[in-house]
Amino acid sequence: MSKLILEISKLRKSYGSDVVLSDISIQLPEHAVKVLIGASGSGKSTLLRCINLLESIDDGQIFLDGSDISEVGTDADKVRSQIGSVFQAFNLFPHLTVLENITLAPRKVHGKSKDEAEAEAISLLDRFGLKDKAGQYPDLLSGGQQQRVAILRAVINRPKALLLDEVTSALDPILISEVLALIAELKAQGMTMMIATHEMGFAHRVADKLLFLHKGNICEAGSPETLLSRPQTPQLREFLDSLRGAGRL
Repeated sequence: MSKLILEISKLRKSYGSDVVLSDISIQLPEHAVKVLIGASGSGKSTLLRCINLLESIDDGQIFLDGSDISEVGTDADKVRSQIGSVFQAFNLFPHLTVLENITLAPRKVHGKSKDEAEAEAISLLDRFGLKDKAGQYPDLLSGGQQQRVAILRAVINRPKALLLDEVTSALDPILISEVLALIAELKAQGMTMMIATHEMGFAHRVADKLLFLHKGNICEAGSPETLLSRPQTPQLREFLDSLRGAGRL
């Protein structure tokens, strides 16, 4: 059996009387890619934010590589240094070049020398076709290029898991393919990932398993082929029908 990188057990999260996540249990083995699908407000983003401790949880446990990161007293910064997170907004520092953005955490958090961090960053940029952008500032890049840089900034720290939350939602359709190609390449290289997306074609391509969230519950889970072609619940059938109606499936 593959080593478990993330294990979520009976996680619950509420905002007042509004239950956002209800008894969520997920196992994410090493090198696996699990993709969260569901309508806006289904709990996908909140789940990812709970995993990297940006949101507190009301009940349940979250284990990272066997350690309970949800227990009281956990060093959240230490946990986040082991989990890569990329969200809809690029969140690149506008006053730093691409190279400086990517090398900031390796130098300040992981203690690498400037030369070592820059050598790794240049190698990574070169591998993904962005080496010529190393000295540029973020506002000179396209949205797709900025999001790819944001993903590489997370990847350079060699995270145990990479969390991606709707990373194409702020992009024009023509730029989406650049970002999806990068993520597909990371999958091919064995990166462990949990991804929330509305891009069903991409989900079908990269997911080892799809998890359909509806009103804070995992209603269905299975292979992309099974869930997208043979939905078992009315909630998933309705969701897929809405995507077809909008031309997104």
